Formats: sequence, structure tokens, C-alpha cells
Amino acid sequence: MTDLEYADRAEQLLRAVEQCVDRINDATDADIDSQRSGGLITLVFANGSQIVINQQKPLHEIWMAAHSGGYHYRFDGAAWQDTKGAGEFFAALSRDASAQAGLPLVFQA
Repeated sequence: MTDLEYADRAEQLLRAVEQCVDRINDATDADIDSQRSGGLITLVFANGSQIVINQQKPLHEIWMAAHSGGYHYRFDGAAWQDTKGAGEFFAALSRDASAQAGLPLVFQA
């Protein structure tokens, strides 16, 4: 993947996360605060817990830090997959956001 391809894919992912937060806030009582600064998004939940998602440009990865741990994702041509085999980014974000919000939440590309 070229640097430009990575930048495009990573931006699509970050925009999808922001759009999902807007949809979730409209449809549920989750009340997630989404703060973006360049290639970094911080999701703050009503209980004060956070999930941080950021671009790692030199590695062509997306990193996510949640209560359950830290994860690295690389685009495999179809989806952002965990570099240690723990699954797809949006599935993991849905799982961790649901746990931290105390509500079932769905994030998708």
C-alpha cells in the first residue's frame, strides 16, 4: 500500500467512526463525545472512560486503545484486521464501546 492509499483508507475509517458516533448518539442514550484532532479520535463515554483511535502513518496502521487493551490494525485489501489475529477493527470497536458504554453499540465501515 502506498502512503497515499493508506492516507485515503485511514481517513475513511476515521470518518466512519465519527458518523457512527453521530448515529449512535441520535438512536441511543450512549452520549458518546467524539473529539478529533488530525489523525486522532478520542471517544469519551458518559462514565468518563475513553477509547482512543489514531493513525500510525509510518507503519500504515490504525491503533486503538480501550479498557480491554491496545490493538494495531492493518488494511488487508478488504478490511482493517488486527495484526495479531484478533479480528476486524469495527467488530472490536463495537465490542469495546458496548462494554464501556454499558449498552449494545454497533460501529461499521
